[in-house]
Amino acid sequence: MIYFDNAATTRTDPQVLGAMLPYLQDEFGNPSSVYQLASRARAGISYAREQVASYIGASEGEIIFTGSGSESDNYAIKGVAWALADKGKHIITSGIEHHAVLDACGGLQKQGYEVTALDPDEYGVVAAERVAEAIRDDTILVSIMHSNNEIGTMQPIAEIGAICKQRGVIFHTDAVQSVGKVPLNVDELNVDLLAMSAHKIYGPKGVGALYVRKGTKLTRLIDGGGQEMRRRAGTENVAGIVGMGKAVELLRERGEQDMQRIARLTGQVIEGVVEKVPYCRLTGHPEKRLPNIASFVIRYIEGEGMLLSLDLYGICASSGSACTSGSLDPSHVLLATGCSHEVAHGSLRVSLGRDNTQADVDILLAALPGFVERLRAMSPLWEDAKKKGLVS
Repeated sequence: MIYFDNAATTRTDPQVLGAMLPYLQDEFGNPSSVYQLASRARAGISYAREQVASYIGASEGEIIFTGSGSESDNYAIKGVAWALADKGKHIITSGIEHHAVLDACGGLQKQGYEVTALDPDEYGVVAAERVAEAIRDDTILVSIMHSNNEIGTMQPIAEIGAICKQRGVIFHTDAVQSVGKVPLNVDELNVDLLAMSAHKIYGPKGVGALYVRKGTKLTRLIDGGGQEMRRRAGTENVAGIVGMGKAVELLRERGEQDMQRIARLTGQVIEGVVEKVPYCRLTGHPEKRLPNIASFVIRYIEGEGMLLSLDLYGICASSGSACTSGSLDPSHVLLATGCSHEVAHGSLRVSLGRDNTQADVDILLAALPGFVERLRAMSPLWEDAKKKGLVS
């Protein structure tokens, strides 16, 4: 198997699994209890909090562990909205956000909040000027993702954050895809809230984190006990949290070296696919993009057929984001950047990780053109394009 879907999830690193195992076996105590077994579990959480905080330039008290990146996004958006409802009910986001953000905002609309979803340009960039123009006296929150999970485009977060700070508006960013791929520092980015997820960085599924700048008002999303500094109730997933801390530690040790190699391989994928596959183009910004995501639209075929063909060859890739790849609807991200429904249906995302090799890239580039040619031979879209003289 050749795995090119690391933007969907990553393989748990063996060292991460090794760090987790004691907390799944002997060190199984509930960290809220007072005896030594519990205190050792509590110490594991504290150390992981320190690891995550240090990695993004935060303090330990500003990190809340959650159950996922999606929960972190929901907590940030709903928590701020509920806490600041007396100040205003206007929220600004973009049309290319992850559904965790879009659906959270949609739920708030049903509660009487007003949401402005800004359109990006053709490359998926949300201009800081557009955010500045959209801010009103009753705007309480801006939520713009750090980088897009489908096309890889990175946003001008520091610039947007500076505008929000000047206008007194809370700023949240979904950095789930960015952690481990590019340097992140919460002060340099001017963010008040930042969402992370462990399983995107070779950690376990079922654990995430939310950075909350000191002084940011936030109403709890989950009520109950006093865990996570009384900000997120529920007995902690100790092993998962420890695993996330270890995953972040490995990023610090080897992340830059990994990403240099991955960026080189990703560049070969982009160059090779565009060169070898006719009527194909790169999506997202050509330069301001994550170094591990190569995304394309390949005309006159369906992305689902392409994925099934690749799968039969032992290659795992994606058509659009992981959370919507089971749907026949075209990517909302591609539609927002100006793609037609027909073109958006032919999307392909190749996302590389630390396990990928040069041989993997060579196999993909050798196999993909043949798959596309065979699928087009069966496609009514291709036949129609030939009749109209659009292809040769």
